[in-house]
Amino acid sequence: MEIFYHIFSFLYQFGDAFAFLVLSACGLAVIFGMMGVINLAHGEFIMCGAYVSTSAAHAGLPLPLAIALGAVVSGLAGMVVELVVIRPLYSRPLDTIVATWGISMIVTQGTLIVLGTTMAGVGTPFGSFSVGDYSYSVYRVVLMLAALATLGGLWLLFTRTRFGILARATIQVPHVAEALGVNTSLIYSLTFGLGAGLAGLAGGLYAPTMTLVPTMGASFMVEAFVTVVVGGADIFLGTAPAAVVLGIIKAALTSWQGQLAGQIGLLIAVIIVIRILPQGISGKILKERA
Repeated sequence: MEIFYHIFSFLYQFGDAFAFLVLSACGLAVIFGMMGVINLAHGEFIMCGAYVSTSAAHAGLPLPLAIALGAVVSGLAGMVVELVVIRPLYSRPLDTIVATWGISMIVTQGTLIVLGTTMAGVGTPFGSFSVGDYSYSVYRVVLMLAALATLGGLWLLFTRTRFGILARATIQVPHVAEALGVNTSLIYSLTFGLGAGLAGLAGGLYAPTMTLVPTMGASFMVEAFVTVVVGGADIFLGTAPAAVVLGIIKAALTSWQGQLAGQIGLLIAVIIVIRILPQGISGKILKERA
């Protein structure tokens, strides 16, 4: 039975790491993979989702609806940012890095001034369960299921809907799509809003597990960028497999030597993968298919 407990503990830690990597990175992968924009304000959209969902929960809205509201508000904010800041810079991709970094600083400091250094949380729901001598959070299992549901929803969106077809056409050959009557500006705006909304969803989902501070997005940024860089531009061929690989590495090292070892091992794995696969996992897969 002792072996079973260790196996369960490892699988639980892997699922927890996988969920965090997927939910953190999906929005970033959509914006970078489909639009080529490196969004350094990704963490602030996560923070927006967390703050809005927590405020809505405090106002009496059920937590699932509060999380959905946080995602919607973040998505709408993303569309405004795309229209006002990003759209004039599509031909200058390096400038978008500086612009989104500036947005990040403005939002973080603005939130600090207006709302203060912290916001009261809502507490982690659903309690815990025990396996052997160890106790596990039920909500962490919900987050694992949410990560899988998010990947499934994105796959359906981009492969089975009209928006998905138009989005892929716009990203691959924008001039042809525009010549065929596609409103490419609207598609870009909706795509950026989708990425921001996914970031807000991550913030809302993890809000009950974290201390809410204006800089909370930074705790997501490193692992989100790491997952996207390792996975490459494709969210399904890259981000999801990268989250599996990195989740296994992090869970194994965390079980062996603790949280710090897991973080160090994660970064070392990224360096090795980038050295071997400079275009990421999806770049390797697509190259072999070609």
